[in-house]
Amino acid sequence: MTRSGADGAESASKAWMRALAATAPIAQHPTTTLPVLIDDLAERFGDAPALLSDAECFSYRELAARDNRYARWALATGIGAGDVVCLAMPDRPEYLAAWLGITRAGGVAALLNTSLAGEALAHAIGAAKPVGLIVADEFADRVRDAISGLPAPLRCWVHGGQGRDFPILDLGPYSGERLDPAECPLPVLGDRALCIYTSGTTGLPKAANVSHRRVMQWSHWFAGLIDAGPGDRMYDCLPLFHSVGGVVAIGSVLVRGGSVVIPGRFSASRFWDDIVRWDCNLFQYIGELCRFLVNSPPRPGETVHRLRLCCGNGLAADVWEEFQTRFRVPRILEFYAATEGSFSLYNCEGEPGAIGRIPAFLAHRFPVALVRFDVDAGEPVRGADGLCIRCGPGEVGEAIGKIGGTAGRFEGYTDAEASDRKVLRGVFAAGDAWFRTGDLMRKDERGFFYFIDRIGDTFRWKGENVSTTEVAAAIRSCPGVREAAVYGVRIPAADGRTGMAAVIAEPGFDLTVLRRHLADRLPEYARPIFVRLLAQIETTATFKPNKQELAAQGYDPALVTDPVYVDDRAQREYVRLDSTLYDRIWSGEWRF
Repeated sequence: MTRSGADGAESASKAWMRALAATAPIAQHPTTTLPVLIDDLAERFGDAPALLSDAECFSYRELAARDNRYARWALATGIGAGDVVCLAMPDRPEYLAAWLGITRAGGVAALLNTSLAGEALAHAIGAAKPVGLIVADEFADRVRDAISGLPAPLRCWVHGGQGRDFPILDLGPYSGERLDPAECPLPVLGDRALCIYTSGTTGLPKAANVSHRRVMQWSHWFAGLIDAGPGDRMYDCLPLFHSVGGVVAIGSVLVRGGSVVIPGRFSASRFWDDIVRWDCNLFQYIGELCRFLVNSPPRPGETVHRLRLCCGNGLAADVWEEFQTRFRVPRILEFYAATEGSFSLYNCEGEPGAIGRIPAFLAHRFPVALVRFDVDAGEPVRGADGLCIRCGPGEVGEAIGKIGGTAGRFEGYTDAEASDRKVLRGVFAAGDAWFRTGDLMRKDERGFFYFIDRIGDTFRWKGENVSTTEVAAAIRSCPGVREAAVYGVRIPAADGRTGMAAVIAEPGFDLTVLRRHLADRLPEYARPIFVRLLAQIETTATFKPNKQELAAQGYDPALVTDPVYVDDRAQREYVRLDSTLYDRIWSGEWRF
């Protein structure tokens, strides 16, 4: 069912032209931002459904009224232009109304990852430098503990609760009518709208700056690529605190008068029932979700839906064709992007396994290159002239995008030093600047890019970047642990790598204590699946753990004589790994 030949090329060209046409007018209207546009859409589409969920449903008129109430609440609370408000709320339509309203008032919404806890959550809050925080009642305890260690008190309001810990956020007194510019100046495209967190390649989460221009560009570009219209309905089960789930999937459909279903957390068992129940014809994915669906038993609705397109990133070649054929999906649009990145790639042709390409007629607008990379040094290779060396077809290198102009903007992070580390200078000419993706890729002779791996210690598991530095620090903070090294290992039939920890512990150390300790400090995807207990960890000449050797040995009983344990998520305990269990893992019988 993949597109090929002249038909595929023609379809891809039309998608690119639609995207260009959709984004061309943005710069001509500097005060038309997404929250302002929602007011215009409310006048046009009125009671047509906009955001749908089992928690609440908003028509276009209701969404506009709701975000206007949030805007007036923000103004009355003293939130001014450029002030940051953190959001810790579950995935539901109300979440969108909150950040749309805050940004209409001139504020900035920092979209907290609700999986974070403890030090990581405190760091994320502090990185945004907020003047306040809106927290759903269900996250209030976690937020209270995190902010207790911040250097200065933080104003907090609880949404949907009784106000045990914080004052209740009450929108009742505020009108839902469109705000008059005299009441509140219109934000402009260059103003910062959001802080969206990204782990990058090392360390704790960083807060990426996202302007109103970027929000509009993402929304309209994807609206053109997927050819969105009023009859479309998107199924969006991705986290709303991510740029794809919270902006791209929603904005691309709303700007064309369609509707978006926000079901909350992904469930393979209910997915097709939901698709049919909500009558969705679009689905925003990450590759791991598609693998879960392919590995799931047949469901009645899996071929009786009206899906016309699935859009997302990370769909592996070994899953792509089975997913498309089994579930009768007419078109898959795979893409590659980073929240803070200066460029994106789009696989409009439907080439299985490729993350995208840049057509020749747009190469001048989106300059992208692969440069040779020295894994040991952790830096691009430079020639005798001091400049970087381009990769040839099929050669693996780091992907970089030129910074400059409207298309190649890099808005950076709230941390200036972190921003500077993402810029590679003097690449192909003195004084030029390129955005470092931190990703290794290769490009074939047809121009298609293929993702290879992340640079450095970070690995991807279940669609998330996992920082080994952060995980190792959490393990080392557990009583009884002397030292720890964390790295990614492969498991069969899964995208990316999962976490493994080599741990030096006191005699009689109880892994049950470690499991509880990590559950309180790390999101589930970041907790190591495998734990190896050993007496010492080999180090390099610079006294760093030799994680390459540990990763090469992995958890194979034939290579590892130390005791290795695997996290049995069903039984909620670490169990000893032996050759029998190892065989079950590699036969695909053991589920993670």
